Amino acid sequence: MRFTEIGQQLRQYRLESGLRAEEIAARLGVSRAALYRYEKGEVIKLDTIKRLAELLKISPLSLLGIGVEYFSRAVAYFERVRALEETTDQILQVAGPVSYLITSDLFDQALAEIYAEAADLAGSDRAAWRAQGDQLLSVLAARKRMYQQRRPSIIAIMTVGSLRRFLELGVGGAVLMSERMRAQARDVAASECETIATLMETEPMGIQLGLIAGAEPNGNFKILRNRERAHLAINPFRLESHPTAQTGVALITGADEAVAMHQKVAEGLWREALKGATAAAKVRELVAAVRASEPA
Repeated sequence: MRFTEIGQQLRQYRLESGLRAEEIAARLGVSRAALYRYEKGEVIKLDTIKRLAELLKISPLSLLGIGVEYFSRAVAYFERVRALEETTDQILQVAGPVSYLITSDLFDQALAEIYAEAADLAGSDRAAWRAQGDQLLSVLAARKRMYQQRRPSIIAIMTVGSLRRFLELGVGGAVLMSERMRAQARDVAASECETIATLMETEPMGIQLGLIAGAEPNGNFKILRNRERAHLAINPFRLESHPTAQTGVALITGADEAVAMHQKVAEGLWREALKGATAAAKVRELVAAVRASEPA
């Protein structure tokens, strides 16, 4: 058994459950230090795995990383993705306006300001909104640092429709924000689209971007692959919305059939996608059209 993966699973499910480490340790009859050792990948007895699964109300197979993992909180899902990216060699993403790992620092700065403003507008829920926003931003920052260190290859298939919405609403587009912040969010979105166009044009090593100009795929997904294994991730949570305001269930699985079926869909979309200079020109045309339609 891969105890490191079991430890990662335990940490993700601890975050997902909302239980504190002390609570989980007490219910298992172990020390908090032992619980943290398990999370770091030390050997766990099978009966402890069974008790953990019962406590967290999951399948033992899911805890072992061979079932389907479900996440009802955005932070827990993105933390699990961060853990997977520690060993990922290739990321294949279908749909969505941007591939977060190759966004600029301006994107993160804008998102942080938007989440902070949303928390200020949340009234009595301000503390909870700020805490969840800060937690998600911390996980995202850790993902980007990991990408800068490891540089897994990225294949991303974007759609004209998602880019248009991104440009019209801006970064964090579904979050309630002031007009000043909305204008800034749109400016950053336009800047990110220009970066996307440049990457399409220059085709740097390790980054391949395609653009679907026709009908959009139903839903989005990503496949994270290394030499030994691949994981499929399907995520309803969007960075366009504040994590506190989102409801849904994300899933991650390493099941061969699920990975293979989604891989086949992605390959078909990639064959039809615009690429290179043609895709870049389409993105720039879209940016110009949306910017021209904005109120003065």
